[in-house]
Amino acid sequence: METENQYQVYKSKFAEFLKQQGLKKTPERFAILDAIYATEGHFTPESLLEDILNKQNFRLSRATVYNNMDLMLEAGLIKKHLFTNGVRYEKYVDFESHNHLICTACGKVMECRDEGVKNAIEAMRIKKFAMKGYALYIYGLCSRCSAAQKRRQKKLMNKTK
Repeated sequence: METENQYQVYKSKFAEFLKQQGLKKTPERFAILDAIYATEGHFTPESLLEDILNKQNFRLSRATVYNNMDLMLEAGLIKKHLFTNGVRYEKYVDFESHNHLICTACGKVMECRDEGVKNAIEAMRIKKFAMKGYALYIYGLCSRCSAAQKRRQKKLMNKTK
């Protein structure tokens, strides 16, 4: 999990958001927040629910997870991504800009931080727009799928000889 101090900041931000919206500070909401900030990388509502049910011994419905994730999106605590293999979420950590490498064969998503890409994007001047950060999606084949594709092509070449 994030350092305890960072987590307390997220927890306070969520509590303040709930107060402003006139919503209750329920144990279920904070169990979901705990699970999100204990998760590294991308997650789905289903994987989050499974994690909560298995690790926290907490009873929640799928609807409770989805509804509270919508609240957390609105509060700016998580980010939503639409990848080729579906919607994934990740915790929002001061909008740390990064690139997503997405395998078009297996759907695996990897994060990549490249200073060259970062510098090029930050050097862009876009009229009438103040950029705060970015998320870049790069599609291709992961090393495993690329190797499998090469093996299949080699097999086909050998059959046609």
